[in-house]
Amino acid sequence: MGHDHSHHHHHDHAPKLDHLNKAFIIGILLNSAFVVIEAGVGFAKGSLSLLTDAGHNLSDVASLILALLAFKLSKMRANNVYTYGYKRSTILVSLLNAVLLVAAVGVIAYEAILRIGQPQPIPGITVAWVAFAGIAVNGVTAWLFMKDKEKDLNVKGAYMHMAVDALVSLGVVMSGLAIYFTGWYWIDSVVSIIIVVVILAGTWGLLVDSLRLEIDGVPKQIELGAIKNELLKAEGVKEIHHMHVWALSTTENALTAHIVIEAGKTANFNQIKNDLRHRLSHLDIQHSTFEPEFDGDHCQAKDCNI
Repeated sequence: MGHDHSHHHHHDHAPKLDHLNKAFIIGILLNSAFVVIEAGVGFAKGSLSLLTDAGHNLSDVASLILALLAFKLSKMRANNVYTYGYKRSTILVSLLNAVLLVAAVGVIAYEAILRIGQPQPIPGITVAWVAFAGIAVNGVTAWLFMKDKEKDLNVKGAYMHMAVDALVSLGVVMSGLAIYFTGWYWIDSVVSIIIVVVILAGTWGLLVDSLRLEIDGVPKQIELGAIKNELLKAEGVKEIHHMHVWALSTTENALTAHIVIEAGKTANFNQIKNDLRHRLSHLDIQHSTFEPEFDGDHCQAKDCNI
């Protein structure tokens, strides 16, 4: 039985995120400048919470640069070696960002725990002012990505990082004020540990989602049952099996399936195929490949019952 390998691209239903180049560049510049200032004050004044926040902001700068690079790569044309182009680099970058962030907070947590027993005197009001500037920088950057955060995993990652950073900076402001009014320098280390917990909570979902896409799992927003039920509504389709769905990138998904055609409808396969692709375009599937089978055929694939 021959395969129908033609691919149909429904660009009208794929998210168009070209405008985000400017958002990424602005975010990179704003956060790079703030990292330099925050780290400088943190070192000068001996504030671990400022250094913790600066380290996290630095990882965000790296993640923004990597995400921008992934978007650029995803626009490159396919070739004889990379027949889908470089779209999958967006998934790899998303996973790498999540892994780097988890590793970074591990180091920060270790330092904070060591310093709880040996708190260092720090100027609370200075810490508070610097962290207040961080709320503004992170808040503006998060706003740049807010409206597109559900369209792409890398954009969602950037938004989450910046939104969490704004909350973290708010925590550092409060710790700085608390230190200023109480003189309890150990608060600095405790706030650093709280920051670590908040970052991990915000990053874990991103790590799990990225790992799922990297090993060709079904994207989180895709329901296989819903897809099968919708395709079975198409005229001439008797059964669907050997169905596989995976992510080509953080914005595009693909499907392959065996389609059992009703007796007497085989001449209409092109019409059936176009109908199926139209239905898939509304279910977040941008690329599809079908193998037709005729009523009474026996599928030879090992996992035909899927």
